[in-house]
Amino acid sequence: MDIVVAPIATDATRGTLRYKTFAFPCVLGRGGVRDDKHEGDGATPIGRYALKKVFYRSDKLMMPTTRLPIAPIMQDDGWCDAPEDPNYNRPVKLPYHASAENMWRDDGLYDVVVVLGHNDDPVVPGAGSAIFIHVTAPDLTPTAGCVALAREDLLSILRALPGATFIDIRAAF
Repeated sequence: MDIVVAPIATDATRGTLRYKTFAFPCVLGRGGVRDDKHEGDGATPIGRYALKKVFYRSDKLMMPTTRLPIAPIMQDDGWCDAPEDPNYNRPVKLPYHASAENMWRDDGLYDVVVVLGHNDDPVVPGAGSAIFIHVTAPDLTPTAGCVALAREDLLSILRALPGATFIDIRAAF
């Protein structure tokens, strides 16, 4: 069974994430949801994507319970978001010679991160990078294209997943 996400009718940057009996409010990209995702548009990509791996801040919480592959985030972990770079949409070590997002964030958004299999097989330069499920900002600010949940909601979903799981991001339920 897939996780299903769709925006609410009144706000394209807010949505609902459903999985079995769970239904949690979530935050989406500042550009809403789009099926033609491209780098920098702030949109959450419509489509069905594998949940690839979980990363977490071991200095802020114990290892989450999940059947997905999991690893702690290191202080030098980054994610390349430079379309012209051969490591585009791949993890890198910081400092990095091209543009890369810092995975070790002070704001708590990446205390728990689930990597989605968006634009990864094959990677298409400019089709979007660093699409994750992560923790919401306290003020529920829209993401740069990810799906964000309250930390406890994200941890609950991770505990419930059977392992290999997909997320189906839709324009509507």
